[in-house]
Amino acid sequence: MPSRQTKFWRGLAVLLLCAAWAVAAHYASAGHGPADFNTALGCLPLVFIAAVVARPLNWFWRGLIWGGLGALLFLLWPHLRQDVAWLYYLQHLGMHLGLSWLFGRSLFTPGDALITRIARQLHSAPLSPRHERYTRQVTAAWSIFLACNALLSTLLFFLAPREIWSVHANLLTWPLIALFFLGELLLRRRVLLPEDRSGLVASIRAYRGMQSGNRSGS
Repeated sequence: MPSRQTKFWRGLAVLLLCAAWAVAAHYASAGHGPADFNTALGCLPLVFIAAVVARPLNWFWRGLIWGGLGALLFLLWPHLRQDVAWLYYLQHLGMHLGLSWLFGRSLFTPGDALITRIARQLHSAPLSPRHERYTRQVTAAWSIFLACNALLSTLLFFLAPREIWSVHANLLTWPLIALFFLGELLLRRRVLLPEDRSGLVASIRAYRGMQSGNRSGS
């Protein structure tokens, strides 16, 4: 079990690495620096996603995923390096639309909304009607926020200079998400009773536990 100090330094290292990547991605998508390096940097998230997806699979599916990704990048590389901003834009758009769909879909399928399910994982007692209604509203708010950020990114990408779009997509996205988290936390403290509140870390752990349970049960 890692000590608290080890967790702190590990978290700080991850935070600094993400900040460095965001700054590098900003300069790359704005067209500064070598085209091949910028394209390779933009492909890193795809490689990371492929590694996460392939990790639990057998050797055949791993080879298929890595071979398919390698072939796709080989074919598209000449086009990507000519306008690498498209690579960053599509990843930014895909992340926001995917998360917006994840939150929004849970509102229209049988069962609880996504944040309601997380709240049930955190509280042993049944949720009060107010708590259940609040978590459903927050789920909808996250879905709308992410969709609006995707729309703003698209408008800036096609209507504004690439540098302006890159500032929004690469430098301001995570601060905006953090501000949304903070606003929701402050609202939660005003709306919910103390026993109904939960912190961000506990919520993340509950969601990860919920995902692990779904995988083991499938």
